[in-house]
Amino acid sequence: MSITRQAETAKLTVSSPLFTQLNPQLGDSFAINGICLTVTAVVPGQLCVDVMPETTRLTNLGQLKKGDTVNLEPALGATERLDGHFVLGHVDTTAKLVQRVEDQNASVLTFKIAPEYDDYIVKKGSIAIDGVSLTVTQSEPYQFSVSLIPYTQNQTTLGKRQVGDLVNIETDVLGKYIVGAQRKEAIQ
Repeated sequence: MSITRQAETAKLTVSSPLFTQLNPQLGDSFAINGICLTVTAVVPGQLCVDVMPETTRLTNLGQLKKGDTVNLEPALGATERLDGHFVLGHVDTTAKLVQRVEDQNASVLTFKIAPEYDDYIVKKGSIAIDGVSLTVTQSEPYQFSVSLIPYTQNQTTLGKRQVGDLVNIETDVLGKYIVGAQRKEAIQ
């Protein structure tokens, strides 16, 4: 990956053998670290995306450096099989990895989250971390945990995350609707 920055904007160029199979086109949506971005240029084996200030402010893309590894996922076609939970690529915030503990064949990652997102995270609920769809294994005030199997550790950037790293968080869209409706009802 390479990155060109200007103030709070950026242009990312990502290389992957995946692009040869998927044949991305200008205007396609592609998730990079869980952030839905629009393809603005394509060369064999590479795609480019523009990052606007809002995205830089709300995600960990501002911390990426040339050569960093990222999670990639193409947009889901309407005719494809649905698996896991709905991940829209609309990142809500970032969270900081505060603990990593090995538990037999799993790694348990615990993250600290801003208080305003706490209502959206529940035990056994869904969450996307850097675009990886996961189940919340523990939820306490202002922090939550997930457990990673070896496959997830090896196939995503989460296996390399260290304490102190920031990750992109997309809370469960169903939780957003429920909490949002409850808040509107309370106002009325």
